[in-house]
Amino acid sequence: MILGNKKGVLGNNFLGIIQRSQRFRRLSKEGFWIVLGQAMSVVGSLIGVRLLTELLDPAAYGELALGMTVATLVNQAVLGPLSNGVMRFYAPAVEQDDFGSYLNAVKRLVLSATGGTAILILIVVAGLLIADQTKMIGIAIAAFIFAILSGYNSILSGIQNAARQRAIVALHQGMESWARFLIAAGLLMWLSATSTMAIVGYAVAAVLVLGSQYVFFSRIVPKDVTGQNKKGAWQKEMWNFSWPISIFGMFTWLQLVSDRWALNLYSTVQDVGLYAVVFLLGYYPMSIVTGVAMQFFAPIFYNRAGDANDSLRTANVNRLSYYLTGLTLAVTSCAFLLSYLFHMKIFRLFVAKEYASVSHLLPWMLLAGGLFAAGQSISLNLQSQMKTRIMMVPKIITALLGVFLNIAGAYLYGTSGIVMAGVLFSASYFLWMAVLSKRK
Repeated sequence: MILGNKKGVLGNNFLGIIQRSQRFRRLSKEGFWIVLGQAMSVVGSLIGVRLLTELLDPAAYGELALGMTVATLVNQAVLGPLSNGVMRFYAPAVEQDDFGSYLNAVKRLVLSATGGTAILILIVVAGLLIADQTKMIGIAIAAFIFAILSGYNSILSGIQNAARQRAIVALHQGMESWARFLIAAGLLMWLSATSTMAIVGYAVAAVLVLGSQYVFFSRIVPKDVTGQNKKGAWQKEMWNFSWPISIFGMFTWLQLVSDRWALNLYSTVQDVGLYAVVFLLGYYPMSIVTGVAMQFFAPIFYNRAGDANDSLRTANVNRLSYYLTGLTLAVTSCAFLLSYLFHMKIFRLFVAKEYASVSHLLPWMLLAGGLFAAGQSISLNLQSQMKTRIMMVPKIITALLGVFLNIAGAYLYGTSGIVMAGVLFSASYFLWMAVLSKRK
């Protein structure tokens, strides 16, 4: 009897070892594809910065940066929040064997979001006409089209990432980054070296990626899906999850674009171009690198949290969140130190020489990006627990603080003031989210 018990224990231990080994191999494979996709995206972006800064002077590059603030609005306030909701409810829909209803609800929400964006285009164009800024109309329309297409890509990638199809997501991440800058550079050399043409290139690249996304996505949709069971329920749940993100997303957008517009107001469009290069080399790669961990953990968080009604599952997600935040801060510290020592060499490698005067700001921009990413890793934990509403107050107040800091920084110290404002904003956001997470 004792011998039989020992054999049973040994058998269970051996089975546990096999299961852990299989899980480790699966997660390692997923991690490889995520790192590959993000690495392709980062390298493509860095090479793209080099290409575009060679083809566009700082003034034209500044116009491009201002035009892209329109795309940021759509991402932060419309299609971006919807993408979060779509990704969050994939796991519960699959658990309840109701993917068809879920997919129909996604289609209806995307259609509504597109209609809202079209109305927004008309409002922005009317505002530019009233302000006698007709030169920006073409840039704004092109940026809106690019934003809509990119939003569609983000939603499809979100579903595929939630389905743990890491290789497909990685393929399209790398493809989008490289295609965007290569096609833009080609149009700039072939037609005209203007900011509008660069954004048109971005939109063309988004169309190509969207076509590929659709082909791969159609393969994961079962042919016998009807989607008539809970269409209204899924639509309501995704809407309830997404609308708080959309509300504070508008304030986040104000903070994100106020740096460029404040510089344009108190300085010159050339300074906007210089700042945009620092942002792309510092803040953007930092968010991309830390996004590797975010992309890897998001579907894991959502799968483990389920419908967020199990306290044991929630505690497990909390522990993962602490590890992710610590990893983000560690990566930020290393990046800050390396860029502080080698910022001149980094600029000589990745941008044209006309932009070298702002290389000393690179470490601080990396710090700002890393602190914000750490705050976002905490917000992922709160989203896993369906607590998007409690994030509204800190998101809105810190965003308004960021707007004030950007205006004051641009007025007092120009480009340097904007970068320091970014550090202060990101630090305040991270600290508030950390306190909120501990209390909740």
